[in-house]
Amino acid sequence: MTNTIQDEFVATVSHELRTPLTSIRGFSQTLLSSWDKLKEEDKKKFIKIIEEQSNRLINLVENILEVSKMNTDKPVYRKVDINSSIEKVIQLISQKYKGREIITTLKANLPPALLDEDKFQQIMTNLIDNACKYSEENQPVAITSSYLDSDHLLVEIKDEGVGIKEEDKTRIFDKFIRLENHLTSKTQGNGLGLYITKKLVEEMRGTIDFESVPNKGTTFKLSFPVYNQEDALICSQQS
Repeated sequence: MTNTIQDEFVATVSHELRTPLTSIRGFSQTLLSSWDKLKEEDKKKFIKIIEEQSNRLINLVENILEVSKMNTDKPVYRKVDINSSIEKVIQLISQKYKGREIITTLKANLPPALLDEDKFQQIMTNLIDNACKYSEENQPVAITSSYLDSDHLLVEIKDEGVGIKEEDKTRIFDKFIRLENHLTSKTQGNGLGLYITKKLVEEMRGTIDFESVPNKGTTFKLSFPVYNQEDALICSQQS
């Protein structure tokens, strides 16, 4: 980061950290000073808010650490079976969103891609988690894999959720952007997930794009190069 960008990033991070910290401190002080005067339902409500804001803070710090590592933590490339990797992510996501229908259409016998598998799984986790968060519980999420062309693989994550307004489409990959909709207030987030996702995709020579219609849903489209013989040299150098 340049000094200007770094200063701007630090200032924004400071603001984002202050909000949950202020809530945690305020409700903790209220509980400590007025415990005997508070109703049991209010105590439980305040403790729940403290828990939610603590989780928000943990998530924010983890994402900030991820952003800070981007310039120094280089990918470790390997031949990756993207279908197998996607299935591992879905197993974890399904535990978080029990009852959510996640439909997979994964093309058999796809060639491997040259990827950092941990980073690829982080990308898929971010996008599938977003698809679940920003659509109603009874709406399915669909993941497909296929060929984009002879040299690239295509992965699509489709939801039937709130969609993205036209005026917001140019901002969704910016840092600390959370789009306003009726589900935003119900979900934890800090506006770094899609920023990190795009950076990771591009770091691995991939592309990311999306199509979205407000109140009908969003489809994210990812492409990655197919592993070829020239890539074997990259893998051998990292072994």
